[in-house]
Amino acid sequence: MKGITRLQVENALLLVLTLLVAAVGYAFFRSGYFATDRLPFAQEILLVFLGTIVTVLITALLLNKQTLVELQKEQNLRYFELKARTFLDFFDRVEELILRKNVSDEDLVHLWFITHRLAVVASPSVLKQFQDFLTVFNRVARDRRLTEEDAKALSEALARLTVEVRRDLIGELDRHGPYSPKVIEEIVLQNEALATVLDLQNAR
Repeated sequence: MKGITRLQVENALLLVLTLLVAAVGYAFFRSGYFATDRLPFAQEILLVFLGTIVTVLITALLLNKQTLVELQKEQNLRYFELKARTFLDFFDRVEELILRKNVSDEDLVHLWFITHRLAVVASPSVLKQFQDFLTVFNRVARDRRLTEEDAKALSEALARLTVEVRRDLIGELDRHGPYSPKVIEEIVLQNEALATVLDLQNAR
């Protein structure tokens, strides 16, 4: 962030300096161009000199701008990777809980820290849906044991949370895709319902 701020300040200074040189150069050119019309090649040398200065300043401005854009892209990519790792870590933790069908003190500590990590990277809509998931989790995990009904309730809450996570990560792509966000939400919830039915059938 400090690097981006420094480049922004440099860009502003270069822009001001370029405009200043252009204004002073124009005034100097008007007075000097005609004053040197009797000297051989004086006007050409003056034009080359002023053109070189302006070219150097504009080139420096463009290079700084390009560097700023690249730094912003790199920061956005790192932020996206951090969000994705946090979400996937959370999903992996819930998967372990459901597979083991019990909740240990270590699991609660992991969930506690995941909650704080989500508070740093997740969007407000994800945080709100995560609250709903925690409400379900606290209800079904009171006795530290997870029944099939508990697992189903967690899966339903997780599916709704997944919808918000998807919007947070790739919502911009979805808005330009063939399916609307509402349709995508319905597909995710339908897939969760079908997976639950399949699980219950296998359990029988």
